[in-house]
Amino acid sequence: MFTGIVEELGTVKTLSVRGDAGKLSVKAKQVLTDVRLGDSIAVNGVCLTVTSFSAQEFVADVMPETLRKTNLLQLQGGDPVNLERALALGGRLGGHLVSGHVDGVGAIVEKRPEGNAVIYRISAPPEVLRYIIAKGSVAIDGISLTVADVSSEAFSVSVIPHTASVTTLGYKKEGDAVNLENDMIGKYVERLLSAHREDGQKTDISMELLKANGFLQ
Repeated sequence: MFTGIVEELGTVKTLSVRGDAGKLSVKAKQVLTDVRLGDSIAVNGVCLTVTSFSAQEFVADVMPETLRKTNLLQLQGGDPVNLERALALGGRLGGHLVSGHVDGVGAIVEKRPEGNAVIYRISAPPEVLRYIIAKGSVAIDGISLTVADVSSEAFSVSVIPHTASVTTLGYKKEGDAVNLENDMIGKYVERLLSAHREDGQKTDISMELLKANGFLQ
């Protein structure tokens, strides 16, 4: 489990793909201070397992499903990546709970300044947009952000200069792909309602009630 608070910008050393599986090597410093084999590190919001490491880099295997469902396959040597170690028990939860399992890939359709912030408008597939609500949380390339507004095809977030400077968002341009992970609460609520319907149980919770209180769009 992660928080969506990026600890450092790493640099891709190599991404080698053989057949339909990959191996990613990333140069880093901070996330390696207490790393052990088998630890989880989120790379652009994707939970990967450390298979080897040194004082300057770590290596992780990338499964075929991960290559298909994320933007990691687009990485090249020298690219910056967002890095975060898994949340330690008792650690501070500065963003929101992020699993590291990407729900879909979106694209930046607009990037424009607004006062001291930058507005990013992100197109997203329907299976992602259904869980996105205004003022709710979303992870973009592993960064915990608050949704400013949402439409039928896209949503927008407002990013302060500090966040842009310490994450990959500062390097992103219109047309770039980004990994998206929904807030888990919405998915759990939907699953709970579906289970009640399947079991024929009655509940006071309805889709209309959730929409009225801002839990669903």
